[in-house]
Amino acid sequence: MSDATPSSENPGFDAMARDIAEVPAVEVIVTVAVNLMSAAAVKLGLTEEGEEHKDLDEARKLVQALAGLLDASATEISTFHASPLRDGLKSLQLAFREASVVPDEPGHGPGEKYTGPVYG
Repeated sequence: MSDATPSSENPGFDAMARDIAEVPAVEVIVTVAVNLMSAAAVKLGLTEEGEEHKDLDEARKLVQALAGLLDASATEISTFHASPLRDGLKSLQLAFREASVVPDEPGHGPGEKYTGPVYG
């Protein structure tokens, strides 16, 4: 086993760590949330390619993770950031319900343990 540090293995590591250190936590949380939303939209078939990338099992995981992140960070990010993310989450939950051949019972869909039942 090597005792080399990550920065010696990857010379850009120190610069990357400095860049990350300058980013406020709220921006990191919002960026991760937007990435989860985008990935979920693709897996729900909501992009131009539609059915080509549709995978409801993967979409469920992404929506669940997004709901958990938003629930856990609700007190840490302002309403200014949280409101549009919650709206996006609800839209994804409704899209999931509509895309499902056999929809989950209200309160049992992806992320609904965090958001409450979504009716569509």
